Amino acid sequence: MKTAPLVHHLDSFLQYLVVHRRLSKNTVDSYASDLHFFFEFLQQQEVSTVDAITPELARSFLAACYQKNINSRSNARRLSALRAFFDYLVVHQIRLDNPVADIDSPKIVSGLPGILTVTEVDQMLVLPKKQSPLILRNWAMLHLLYATGIRVSELVTLPVRDCSVTSGHVRVLGKGDKERMIPFNETAGKRIDDYLSTARPSLLGKRTSPYLFVTGRGGKMTRHRFWQILKEIVAAQGIAKPVSPKTMRHSFATHLLAGGADLRAVQMMLGHTDIATTQIYTHVDKGRAKELHQRFHPRG
Repeated sequence: MKTAPLVHHLDSFLQYLVVHRRLSKNTVDSYASDLHFFFEFLQQQEVSTVDAITPELARSFLAACYQKNINSRSNARRLSALRAFFDYLVVHQIRLDNPVADIDSPKIVSGLPGILTVTEVDQMLVLPKKQSPLILRNWAMLHLLYATGIRVSELVTLPVRDCSVTSGHVRVLGKGDKERMIPFNETAGKRIDDYLSTARPSLLGKRTSPYLFVTGRGGKMTRHRFWQILKEIVAAQGIAKPVSPKTMRHSFATHLLAGGADLRAVQMMLGHTDIATTQIYTHVDKGRAKELHQRFHPRG
């Protein structure tokens, strides 16, 4: 078994995560991505069997990551993936030991997440004069993402039945299959209504889809495609700073709390298990986003 190709062990481990640990696809994909970098490193070092992997080799890999300016949080995640992978090999008697068991995780310095200013959000949310089904879809997604603070994975998999323009709520099934109801404001509701009434039927044609947001060919939207769309909007709207779907989520939370929202209410809307995760957003100047909260946020 030890002489089997490394990729065989990786495939077996990922299958184990799906079948036995029943992890979500996104979590398994994250493991696969982190381990992929390690396997690339092993290939460069001409290491082809699991029993040839030493603690020194694992440390060299992490050192190489730092040299490529990979941050501590990402390195900690990669080390965690390595620990899980080698634990699996030990349990299944493929290796006698875990070569990363004694490697300390890098210290992660907590910092405030990047957020948008009032002016930048204004720029982002203005609907272009020239409109098309794709433009209406893109801005409906953008408004809903900011108005609710949902994760991009939740946005692209949101069923059309779970979004009610009439009541101004979305029903989200988040991590751990925990359900939460999140309100959105009239502006977001108008963008979604315009998309549902004209753009979505145009994109679908004679096709059907259970998902709220669909591609130009009527298929399911993906996280990667929305990230591309967001980058295009950022460039077109003249936003200078880097913006990701998480930026919109961070801005949502920060602006709500800056406007006086209850911390536990924001925790519920974000789907955080631990309120300490939500508290990071309280360390922001409360005066900088009040106007934005009143204009764009749920029930603002």
